[in-house]
Amino acid sequence: MSENAESFLGAPDSPMIITIGVYGFDEADFFAALQQAGVDTFVDIRRRRGVRGADYAFANSQRLQARLAEMGIRYIHRLDLAPSPETRSRQYAVDKANKTAKRQRAVLDPAFAAAYRQERLADFDSQQFLADLEPAARVIALFCVEREPAACHRSLLSTRLQRDLGLKVRHLLPGDGTAHG
Repeated sequence: MSENAESFLGAPDSPMIITIGVYGFDEADFFAALQQAGVDTFVDIRRRRGVRGADYAFANSQRLQARLAEMGIRYIHRLDLAPSPETRSRQYAVDKANKTAKRQRAVLDPAFAAAYRQERLADFDSQQFLADLEPAARVIALFCVEREPAACHRSLLSTRLQRDLGLKVRHLLPGDGTAHG
């Protein structure tokens, strides 16, 4: 584990949650950010595990999994934590009404957040989520595509894990070389 990752951790045996999106990162910086944070477990919470555009081809499922394996990072896909198509359509409708491109969205619509909490987090068991990971999972990355954590459901999930388990959460953003809590 890197010194940066160790400085994020609370109790020595307490896991750390990292969130990361792909937009705004290039391939080298994306994987460097994961490595610098000391990520050992990567949880993909996307419904569709592909990203449009050549700039983000590295985040398409097969390429992403292969690169993470090379780095010694365990990959897990949790479709059950992705918003349903119906819930996603709520956010898309708001984005369309506001003429906001998905890649430019800064925050989630409150109706989307409420729907996601109801459909995915109402019966979510934070302890079981951790138990389902390898016992050695110390730095766990929650991954989706949006650049801004507040514009993505990963922020709702990380907030829930923080609230339920007292875990520290850091958001990795492109371009600034720092993590945000």
